[in-house]
Amino acid sequence: MDFSALPDLASRAFGGGVVHCNDEFFAAADHLVLPDPPGHAPKTFDHKGQVYDGWETRRRRADGFDFAVVRLGAPGVIHGVDIDTAFFTGNYPPFASVEATELPGYPGPAELDAADWVEVLPRSPLKGDGRNLYPVDDRRRFTHVRLNIFPDGGVARLRVHGEVVPDPELLPKVFDVAAAEFGATVVDCSDMFYGHPQRMLMPGLARNMGDGWETSRRRDDGNDWVLVRLAAPAVLRFADLDTSHFKGNAPGWAGLTGFDAEGVAYPLLTRVALRPDTPHRFAVAKAPRVTQVRLDIFPDGGMARLRLLGRADRAFLRERLAR
Repeated sequence: MDFSALPDLASRAFGGGVVHCNDEFFAAADHLVLPDPPGHAPKTFDHKGQVYDGWETRRRRADGFDFAVVRLGAPGVIHGVDIDTAFFTGNYPPFASVEATELPGYPGPAELDAADWVEVLPRSPLKGDGRNLYPVDDRRRFTHVRLNIFPDGGVARLRVHGEVVPDPELLPKVFDVAAAEFGATVVDCSDMFYGHPQRMLMPGLARNMGDGWETSRRRDDGNDWVLVRLAAPAVLRFADLDTSHFKGNAPGWAGLTGFDAEGVAYPLLTRVALRPDTPHRFAVAKAPRVTQVRLDIFPDGGMARLRLLGRADRAFLRERLAR
């Protein structure tokens, strides 16, 4: 499996942030976790030089290296990292490494410095002005990562792709079990021509029509669909189907079907009409605990967000955390 298709655990979209770094003279380390692709405006200067959409340290005149510590917005198991040096050409670091640790609560710089760090990516070469993708084999759960660059330079983005593993003690009894920030993920879909369906599971309101799932126009008698694996087996109560920003291209109708661990199907929401550019909430039919939910849209179109509110299997979540 391509690890870069997994959620970016470090993303600001999940609440990730840079909590500690040793130097950010030319450009702030906060850029590392921005969800949008890096941009660049050549010959755009401020009082410290060319403006970069990334993290850039000063030229090192002593032995050592520079580092930035990232709090993962969604703690979990790391499958790979993407150290993106986009637009850094004569000023990118030639090497980098990544370390990770698991700490409870909200540690500060002193606690982070004293933590037991595990090297998940040894010192590895980087190319400039491009993505540098490296798989990670350690399957432990982590809450923070530390990017080390040798000896200095600029990195546009750090993507930490993996599986979300939330702490069940910090979750309410009823929550959105289709949320990517809690471990839900898309496992299959009929079409994603204009937008990947995983975007429907992201936190917050969709920013625009591009921040959702949209299919191509169907020219047959079928309909489009997406299959979501829930963060945990759950008994569902409500479904939010949000068509915000989709005006001339919202689906006309939608339905939901749940599947238990044995693959038995349960109708959760019979085909209902949807309105363009509208957040909808529906009560779902009573059904046993399900592990996956299929959203059918008729016949095609775009959906900004999908929320499935339910009571999750706490034992399942605790078992995942203990692995």
